[in-house]
Amino acid sequence: MSLRDAVARNVRDGDVVVIEGFTHLISFAAGHEIIRQRRRDLTLCRLTPDLIYDQMIAAGCARKLVFSWAGNPGVGSLHAFRRAVEGGTLEIEEYSHFGMVARFSAGAARLPFWTLRDYAGTDLPRANPRIKSVTCPYTGEALATVPALNPDVTIVHAQRADAQGNTQIWGLLGVQKEAAFASERVIVVEPWGAHPSYAQGYYDRDNDFYVGWEAISRERAELASYLDEFVHGVRDRAEYMEKQPRLTERLKAGEQRCAGVNYGF
Repeated sequence: MSLRDAVARNVRDGDVVVIEGFTHLISFAAGHEIIRQRRRDLTLCRLTPDLIYDQMIAAGCARKLVFSWAGNPGVGSLHAFRRAVEGGTLEIEEYSHFGMVARFSAGAARLPFWTLRDYAGTDLPRANPRIKSVTCPYTGEALATVPALNPDVTIVHAQRADAQGNTQIWGLLGVQKEAAFASERVIVVEPWGAHPSYAQGYYDRDNDFYVGWEAISRERAELASYLDEFVHGVRDRAEYMEKQPRLTERLKAGEQRCAGVNYGF
């Protein structure tokens, strides 16, 4: 189905929503569609919320952010996120990177929590009361715990998928697999849907966009103008690409193919 229909059927006001991808394969197209459909009161979860969550927060989609690091990679702050936190309009729940990995892993395994050695000597458990501890029944060691995360919907981008939902990703991996298996519903999105992130073998990361976002996001009016033109001002990802005709030429990946693999036995 179209991304518009997938979001309309599967993303609801008040949902816990995950858009994953670690630098690579971040589903900007899905975030834009959620903004266009004016979803509200979402709990957005992600290890490293970057520009797409900044845009969704600015558009009024988010009530809460669950995360382990937030920023514009290699550039600076997420200014819409920062304004929302400082203004008291966005609730935050913070973990370490591995704490978030553990939450998705517990959710995927259908376990109630995950044990880990993180947080010893840190203030995070004091700042986040959902980080607790248990005593190991085998060694007596005190271990930190984090609760399972089972999103209502996880959205992933991938290089290849079929109509049955089989999905294949290669290159830099984050926790897309764990987040997908932990989730009640999963959406896999469309060609060029990751821009300005990248899809290995198809197109490169648009570093100029990330650098340019610093100035755009600093000013509310500039950010609103961007959303009006490139999100609300287009019907879908195809129109988004038409507004930037040189993108495909500028970012197209080079050829570096590997030989086929025989998995027979």
